[in-house]
Amino acid sequence: MSEEAKKAHSEKIKKAFELKQWPEIKSTDSWNIFKVMSEFVDGYDTLARIGPCVSIFGSARTKADNTYYFIAEEIAKKLSVAGYGVITGGGPGIMEAANKGAKEAGGKSVGLNINLPFEQYPNDYIDYDKLINFKFFFVRKVMFMKYAQGFIVLPGGFGTLDELFEALTLVQTMKVGKFPIVLVGKHYWSGLVDWIKEVMLKEEKNVNAEDLLIFKVVDTADEATEEIFDFYSKYAMGPNF
Repeated sequence: MSEEAKKAHSEKIKKAFELKQWPEIKSTDSWNIFKVMSEFVDGYDTLARIGPCVSIFGSARTKADNTYYFIAEEIAKKLSVAGYGVITGGGPGIMEAANKGAKEAGGKSVGLNINLPFEQYPNDYIDYDKLINFKFFFVRKVMFMKYAQGFIVLPGGFGTLDELFEALTLVQTMKVGKFPIVLVGKHYWSGLVDWIKEVMLKEEKNVNAEDLLIFKVVDTADEATEEIFDFYSKYAMGPNF
């Protein structure tokens, strides 16, 4: 990191930790309640009209010439042809690829964008009436969960892992109905899956063996979409919660 970049990073940290008076925090928190409510209402009103969807996750940093970009695009096309809408985080990278695939296949292309100081900006393949901008991550995650009949997770960073483990936890604790969670890219996910099996399960016993059945790991677009199609050939669709 260059000295200029270090300085800019330091300024961001200082700004984030600027002291606020407690009365100011209390006032801000009270008004934020209404902002949170408005985001829930906007999300519910928009997404309730769309119908069955699959959420597709992955890195905003994935380039358009990356193999996983093409896989995400193909997955979205196959889902759209089968009648599913596609929900993404609305940004670039894997999200753009999925929205692009849905758009080109004539499917419903939904973008749940989050306002961030870097990386995130809405991509050009979201249906104009299906773009929702969020300030709060937790509201956005509720929308991903509530209106998706499946999760397909391609390689990504901390945000992708956050969304993945949110879904795994809710299914594990039966706070939502079981639905397919598919990880794409065996090479990318194998280290994490091995750690879950060897350390989390065998050594520390922090999960049960059946918890490992909540998700599947695949390599191709055909395998990923087949997991969704096969699941709903056996079970009825419905709201998650």
